[in-house]
Amino acid sequence: MSKLHLTLACWNYDRTRGLLEDRVRPDGIDLTYLNLPVEETFFRMVRHVEFDVAEMSLSSYVVSLGLENPPFIAIPVFPSRSFRHSSIYVNRDSCIREPKDLCGKRVGTPEYQITAAVWIRGILADEYGVPVPSVTYYTGGEEEPGRVEKLALDLPPEIRIQHIGPVKTLSQMLDTGEIDALYTARMPSPFAQGSEKVGRLFEDFRAEEEQYFSKTGIFPIMHVIVLDRRVYEKFPWVAQSLYKAFTAAQQETYHDLYETAALKCMLPWLTDHVEKTRKLMGHDFWPYGLDANRKTLSTFLRYSYEQGLAKRRLQPEDLFAPETFESYKL
Repeated sequence: MSKLHLTLACWNYDRTRGLLEDRVRPDGIDLTYLNLPVEETFFRMVRHVEFDVAEMSLSSYVVSLGLENPPFIAIPVFPSRSFRHSSIYVNRDSCIREPKDLCGKRVGTPEYQITAAVWIRGILADEYGVPVPSVTYYTGGEEEPGRVEKLALDLPPEIRIQHIGPVKTLSQMLDTGEIDALYTARMPSPFAQGSEKVGRLFEDFRAEEEQYFSKTGIFPIMHVIVLDRRVYEKFPWVAQSLYKAFTAAQQETYHDLYETAALKCMLPWLTDHVEKTRKLMGHDFWPYGLDANRKTLSTFLRYSYEQGLAKRRLQPEDLFAPETFESYKL
């Protein structure tokens, strides 16, 4: 009996490499893995639904659920997670010394709805007293002019957004002081190139992020795996099959990170890093599944609603194919 052929668009993460290299094979599925950078995958999937399965911005997925006919359904697999205190960049001449100094400032973000920016705005509001409407947001291309929102947004009037237009870039504007700060997933080029004008808001970001996790237990989710809803409705079994396969591929990486006979990752003190991470976050520090991520997902869904993106307050169960909530027991 022939297998169901599906295309998957996803970057080449260590935790998905078992699927990319065909060591892990989803039950009943012949999977073609397209190794694409996240921005390309997101754009092509959100605009054109080009793939059967794809990595997607958690925020874009949540916004898409408010459409009349939501085109996607997710499984609780999270190929990208990241603490985002390190992703707040400031112009050093803008007199931003602590988070509250952001109030009243001009803040760039490639798109208002990108997941990193949703987390940053929410964390700044919850933990540092920086209300979401307290800044003016400038949107557009970070390194290339002309970027626009992938999804049409209908935001409340207290959210002030200006598009920077077809010529300028946010990185350039941060370096010259035309904007005071930048919330972004990608490191802006002036910072990467050592500009004296651009720095991080949190110089010791790791300490801030560890303190945040110790207080909240939240390791922010950035991306999720979505299925074309038409594929899911025709073959509902693929949700569980893919969930099992992604989990199996991730388990390979958990093992490889703590292999001491020969380091499989080019970090000299990888073993020490793993041990310190386990001490703070537990052995399953990058969990998949609904239950282990309920608080993280609930927090993000609150942020999405409070920031005018989601039109109703969703619950974690609203996000995923129900077949992935439980499995058989012997």
